[in-house]
Amino acid sequence: MKKLSNFIKQKPKKAIIWGGFFVLFIALVVYYKSTGFSLEQFITTLWEEHVERWGYVILFFWGILEGELGLIFAGLAVHDGKMFMPLAIFVAGFGGFVGDQIYFYIGRLNRNGIQKSFKAQRRQFALAHLLLQKYGWSIIFIQRYMYGMRTIIPMSIGTTRYNAGKFAFINFLSAQVWAAVTIVLTWFFGEEIFIALDWFKNHPYLLIPLALLFGGGVLWYFKSQTKRVDKSIKRIQKTMQNKN
Repeated sequence: MKKLSNFIKQKPKKAIIWGGFFVLFIALVVYYKSTGFSLEQFITTLWEEHVERWGYVILFFWGILEGELGLIFAGLAVHDGKMFMPLAIFVAGFGGFVGDQIYFYIGRLNRNGIQKSFKAQRRQFALAHLLLQKYGWSIIFIQRYMYGMRTIIPMSIGTTRYNAGKFAFINFLSAQVWAAVTIVLTWFFGEEIFIALDWFKNHPYLLIPLALLFGGGVLWYFKSQTKRVDKSIKRIQKTMQNKN
């Protein structure tokens, strides 16, 4: 209790935010129990009713946000015969390509504004510049798998003199590979995924601890990411100094 009291005194804003999330969570649980509302049935019905008509449009915009969850849904739809795999891969990849092009030109057309607007991410921008200098074009290819850096790297590259055509070409290829890997794997293991979903349907009480575990993992990741970024910047700077 002392730790909680100290946390509230030292960081009142964070305490209010977390308290709000907790109250919202309790309210949702109470609502769920009192009304018999089934989130699973709602999502399933929404997807089944609209996936064949609007699935590719939704997937495109989901791709712009670079959401792997959208690719997983697409892979399951392909497994279920509701989407055509090559088209789903292309649409999702094209969405990812468009998203990174937007970030690139935000950096290219607003260099000064980027530095002012993203002061809190200055370490990530510094790391992105160092990674580009060290690895060249390959960093464009692998940045989609670098959580916490996926929007920073395209914007950071945009602020440099990197050739826009070269960036677009590599970006398009990397987006298609990113979409293909996730959708194909989900399609291949589709049966196992549906079995797991059925199992959770019969054991819904496990969803809450899993959600808490996932949330805790996300918080741990973002805290550790800052430390890793600082270490990476120092390590890369040291390597480049030794080369010079």
